[in-house]
Amino acid sequence: MSNDKEITIYDIAKHLNISPTTVSRGLKDHPTINKNTRKKIAETAKELGYRSNTFASSLRSKRTNTIGVIVPRLNSYFMSSAIAGMESVANEEGYNLIISQSLESVKKEIANANTMFNNRVDGLLVSLAYDTVETDHFKTFVDKKIPVVFFDRANESDDFMSILIDNYKAGYETTKHLLEQGCKRIMHLGGTRVRNVYADRWKGYKQALKEANIGYEESLVLVSSLNEQSGKDAAKHILKMHKKPDGIFAANDAAALYCMLGLKAAGLHIPDDVAIAGFNNDPFCQIVEPNLTTINYPGYDMGKAAAGNLIGHLNGSSNLGTTNKIVLRSELIIRASSLKKV
Repeated sequence: MSNDKEITIYDIAKHLNISPTTVSRGLKDHPTINKNTRKKIAETAKELGYRSNTFASSLRSKRTNTIGVIVPRLNSYFMSSAIAGMESVANEEGYNLIISQSLESVKKEIANANTMFNNRVDGLLVSLAYDTVETDHFKTFVDKKIPVVFFDRANESDDFMSILIDNYKAGYETTKHLLEQGCKRIMHLGGTRVRNVYADRWKGYKQALKEANIGYEESLVLVSSLNEQSGKDAAKHILKMHKKPDGIFAANDAAALYCMLGLKAAGLHIPDDVAIAGFNNDPFCQIVEPNLTTINYPGYDMGKAAAGNLIGHLNGSSNLGTTNKIVLRSELIIRASSLKKV
């Protein structure tokens, strides 16, 4: 038989001298087909190189049993943990994930959404890109009654469910902790306020300062992409300041880490000269010296919650319309990098 020919159930039926219907049922492990016959069908299918036509099957059932996932970047501990949580639920429920990354670009996010739609995903899990303002590119899913769930980075809307943490509270608690350590001049390394997560962390920071009767200074807020280079640039900026901060609250751990390394290299002592806190509880927080104070919120649990709610809706066991937001717990983990008062 030619290697170029796509093997069908008719080829298997002819090879075994049985009906195509028997082959079809045998490949699906149907109990009406004798166990030995099922085994012969499976062995022959493998021998001939048969591949199940899942696309044709999905057209008949109007289900692909696939869920699309769009994340900003895959190279973060939080996102890899979230995807692991999604996969644990999806695998258990018989769904596969199609994963793509927007690379923090709304244009790429739109392209990814279109690809997911054309691949007929049953639902979509999304953490928005750095510069996404409008979410009209997900309206095509809503129009076709394909559920969309935002996690972590969300645009709260009646059309979509959001799974997130209370970023305002986390930002407030982190800043309050630095104030309790005696910090009077706290710098905030933040992200774009277009994104809910960074806007809310900044608002929490402002509120803690207000309650401590410390005036808010825009010059003490640096907005960046919060990557490695951002942290290094923040350290250089601080070292040039005439009146340096005595505390730093960074909206993620990467910016906190590289800022801390830059300040240490210049001779500053952490936390005596500058107390530092990050956000995310990445694994390196417990390796860097001193260990980094941070906010812990479990990506794995967030991924499980997002996938569980989406699949529950697809299977008819839950209704995304009953609630538009699920808020998960977060926790301030205090370590040596912020402990001025020991």
